[in-house]
Amino acid sequence: MTASALAEPSERVGRGWTAALSLANGAIWVGWYGPLQILLARQSEQFAPGTGMSKESLLAWVTGVGAVVSLAANPVFGALSDRTVSRYGRRTPWIVAGAAGGALSLLVLGGANAVWVLFAGWCLVQLTLNAAFAAVTAAVPDRVPRLQRGSVGGWLGAAQILGVVAGTGLATVAGGVRAGYVACAVFTVVGVVPYVVRYADLRLGAEARPAWSWRRFAAGFWLSPRRYPDLGWAWLTRFLINLGNALVLLYLFYYLRDRLHYADPDSGVLILTAVNGVTLLGTVVVGGAWSDRVGRRKPFVLWAGVLMAVATGMLAFWQTWPGAVVAAAVLGVGFGVFTSVDFALMTDVLPAALSRGKDLGVINIANSLPQVAAPALAAPLVNQLGGYRVLYLVAAGVGLAGALLVRRIKGVA
Repeated sequence: MTASALAEPSERVGRGWTAALSLANGAIWVGWYGPLQILLARQSEQFAPGTGMSKESLLAWVTGVGAVVSLAANPVFGALSDRTVSRYGRRTPWIVAGAAGGALSLLVLGGANAVWVLFAGWCLVQLTLNAAFAAVTAAVPDRVPRLQRGSVGGWLGAAQILGVVAGTGLATVAGGVRAGYVACAVFTVVGVVPYVVRYADLRLGAEARPAWSWRRFAAGFWLSPRRYPDLGWAWLTRFLINLGNALVLLYLFYYLRDRLHYADPDSGVLILTAVNGVTLLGTVVVGGAWSDRVGRRKPFVLWAGVLMAVATGMLAFWQTWPGAVVAAAVLGVGFGVFTSVDFALMTDVLPAALSRGKDLGVINIANSLPQVAAPALAAPLVNQLGGYRVLYLVAAGVGLAGALLVRRIKGVA
């Protein structure tokens, strides 16, 4: 089974495998976005008066520190899964451990009674769920042939947004902060069960695992953009588009309440997330499948990024509830195509089969690093440099720059 674990896959995966992996992926996103969309904002508002910080600044610090943990956790756990030799395969042990640890960490957050517990709990959530996410992501280049990755990436993207919607919904309707965390924790564990129980992972033989060296392990995380220029440009494209999106989402709760004066911002966030999810679901699978059919990636990523920038600009200039709804819908259309096709593009530029998990972990820094950069940019933009209009103009410009840079990739059409 070693040869299969390291070979370029050629046999198409079935619908059952794709559905089970997508459910596991969605469950991880429930664990992330129930807190990010609703619960952490509520807790930051509760604890802020005793810290000398505004609620916006406290939320920025909590999410920013957690994102720093995510930066390290994803590639490290990806690299560890690459080297894992077990009867259950390379990826499955990390999916199980990560989901279980994530659920326990969410319960810690639910019982937070001090600011330091809030920080510690969110860091634990990021640490553990990134272990599961790194393994789930690496399963795709392990098992899925190149010309099916757009479609599979589409279903993973659909599960991602459903996870965001489900996490937001659970946090909203569960009946309080503690109950919201419990609901997200249960869903996170239950959602990975079908995949780990029904589908055997590919096993790596002990003879194929490289000899251990701290120096070699650490050096492996540097993927030189000079040596791998397509990977470098693809990484930068993903980072900038995700940074623009992170700037949009970070203060959505406060934007509705403090700028639009929406009466029920909890429900408002849920409605916007649902609208975004519906339009995203309408394009994420179709975009990925269409990309597979025509054998091209870059035009889809380019125009998806342009559309997302247009939607973000709407939030800057059309600051009303109907404007927010339209922007959420347009943003979903663009992000749906981007999610599936960019994922396929990333797997197309991976350097080596033996390090797929680690390399995807490094690539996934382009997802988590924006969570560090966004709070650092957003708090001063909102509080000192012009408010929400400036915030969303900056977000639109950043995302547009990312979309244009995809044209620099040479090895993928």
